[in-house]
Amino acid sequence: MKKLFTTLSNIWKIQELKERIVFTLMILLVYRFVSHVVLPGVDATLLGNNEKSGLLGLLDMFAGGSFSRVSILALGVMPYISASIVVQLLGIAVPSFQKMQKEGESGRKKLNQITRYLTVAITAVQAVGYVKTQVPTEAIVIDHTLFYVMATFVLAAGTLFVMWLGEKITDKGIGNGISLIIMVGIIARLPIALYQEITSRFVGDGGLIALVLEIVALFAVVMFTIMIVQGVRKVPVQYAKRIVGNRQFGGVRQYIPLKVNAAGVMPIIFAQALMFIPGFIPQFFPSLQNTWLIQFSDYTSLAYSLTFGFLIIAFTFFYTAITVNPTQMSDDMKKNGGFIPGIKPGLATSSFIDDVISKITFPGAVFLAIIAVLPSVAVKFGIKSEFAHFYGGTSLLILVGVVLDTLQQIESYLLMRHYDGLMKTGRVTGRTGIPAATAGSNAVI
Repeated sequence: MKKLFTTLSNIWKIQELKERIVFTLMILLVYRFVSHVVLPGVDATLLGNNEKSGLLGLLDMFAGGSFSRVSILALGVMPYISASIVVQLLGIAVPSFQKMQKEGESGRKKLNQITRYLTVAITAVQAVGYVKTQVPTEAIVIDHTLFYVMATFVLAAGTLFVMWLGEKITDKGIGNGISLIIMVGIIARLPIALYQEITSRFVGDGGLIALVLEIVALFAVVMFTIMIVQGVRKVPVQYAKRIVGNRQFGGVRQYIPLKVNAAGVMPIIFAQALMFIPGFIPQFFPSLQNTWLIQFSDYTSLAYSLTFGFLIIAFTFFYTAITVNPTQMSDDMKKNGGFIPGIKPGLATSSFIDDVISKITFPGAVFLAIIAVLPSVAVKFGIKSEFAHFYGGTSLLILVGVVLDTLQQIESYLLMRHYDGLMKTGRVTGRTGIPAATAGSNAVI
């Protein structure tokens, strides 16, 4: 406990770090306040029970409940995330985007600008779809045509506002702004979910013992998730010695940290999007309403869990294959005079890295699938659905990853000012598995 108070005191002694933390908290407070502002022309009292499930429930979680509240920030950061993914995929398939990725800071600025323009286009399309399908007609108290036009512009402006808040946090605050905004939206659901779980245990079955066992199980799941997020396979790299004047360069051994879960949370998002399709099929084909497809309407069913897990494993391999490029890694090492001991530079190095990635991706994909289906297992054990979502899935992976990245940046400030880090032994590393030197990463989620 003394170590904790000493660390908190050291954090507050660093003026820049203190200002960044306060700025971040203020921006997040503004975001949460604005997220409760309902769209103009909508009577909030007529919305009724507007809770979402399935893919819409995932969007509502990312938006911090704004999606179901018909808020001006209903679309949240999802259009920006979609645009970021599209630009990332274009960087793999389109030569001009690949060239921009290699241009350093100037190329990054160009890609960021393209991402912003694409965000506006995606937001406009999603805004039209949202106001047409998700806003109850009886809750609209003005002319419908006027409302649809006005709401489209307001939702687009709301998404750009959230994106601006995220960029301000990244520039002047602590941590990745977009990721922190998503995390705050997820955490906002925790108090209500915990209250419902406590009430159900003391009013219904189980009592205090069952509640304590649930908390212990949640702690174990969080530790397991951290292990998956942090897991890396270190591939040693030796750099040749070079003599320039009277100075020696190279001759040191470093390593490439290949992540066990290089795909992050994206396979779960893609798999959830596909799992939403079987529920729509009976709406178009009424004759299939009482068939085996009904099992996919219940996320706690065995068929749903097995299919969901299989899709996650498949998408993990797919996303890892398109985002991790062994050939480029091999070429970069060769240009810098590096080589893997015992492996010839060039094609042999590329094949070796590809083989290592294939071997570590499979257990990573299996563990990711287990984490994703844990909420349905928790529900089977009698845990309330709202609280069960924190036992795994997208929400837990995002929470763990964002907290690790933020702590990594805080520790880097402490170490630069010659204070002790956040841990007695070792150092906090983010989702990249690389020490705190890379704390400025702009990766989303």
